[in-house]
Amino acid sequence: MSDKQIGLVGLGLVGTALVERFLPAGFEVFGYDTDQSKIDAQQGDGFVACKSAAEVAEKTRRIILSLPNSNIVNKAIEGKNGILETAEPGAIIIDTTTADPDMSVKLAGRLQKRSIRFLDATILGSSQQVREADILVMVGGALPVYDLCRDIFQAFALRTFHLGSSGKGAEAKLIVNLVLGLNRLVLAEGLVLAQKAGVDPNVLLDVLKAGGAYSRVMDIKGDKMINSDFTPQARLSQHLKDVDLILDMGSRTTTPLPTTALHAQLLRTGVATGMGDEDNSAIIKVLRQLAGI
Repeated sequence: MSDKQIGLVGLGLVGTALVERFLPAGFEVFGYDTDQSKIDAQQGDGFVACKSAAEVAEKTRRIILSLPNSNIVNKAIEGKNGILETAEPGAIIIDTTTADPDMSVKLAGRLQKRSIRFLDATILGSSQQVREADILVMVGGALPVYDLCRDIFQAFALRTFHLGSSGKGAEAKLIVNLVLGLNRLVLAEGLVLAQKAGVDPNVLLDVLKAGGAYSRVMDIKGDKMINSDFTPQARLSQHLKDVDLILDMGSRTTTPLPTTALHAQLLRTGVATGMGDEDNSAIIKVLRQLAGI
């Protein structure tokens, strides 16, 4: 097996963007998804379609997971036709999922007993930012294993941070997502108030970007909110999953998270009214409905 051969399980929005980064970087990508149409949609020399996660592990020693949640991660690794059926001792699994930190720690322990190495390497950014290599990656796991995967991270990340032992990358990602999600929410709230007050939202967005209230969310999501372009870069339903994990983390650490709890209620309203598959900037639609717009 070559160092330029990598496996990828999960070919959704982020997984597909990863393929588009790896192929030009000279990697041969062995990819699998439970949805055959997502496999068929992959294009480019160097992509090899696989029939199962087990086949991916049979062909490669470094395997990236880009999956919706920790339960699906566990199934892809330990379930029928999963990675453990064929993975050799010394193989490395890199989980980019925004995961339940406790489940990541327990999974790493089980894999260690099989001599399989594991990194939780959560991505901070949307699928479009992955395409542009404009993302951050937060990694938990053994430092020597992290060092063995630097070439992979360099292919798609602007910067990578090693946070410590297994689970710490996942915990850091949840904290970052707390702040990021609330940035989106307050931007949406401000734009809705501007619309109701008769203030031009486009001009207001320019003012916000120029002043102390600025955040990068305004660059990435501001125009999408104003133009009601909710083509998904990252889905609303996926962020609700993240927020539920954040609330679980708050409960586990006895940390009150009042604004996050309110955010969860608004996200649930969005999902319940059919916005789940839209971009997470669609949180503004929830606020518009509440405002009677």
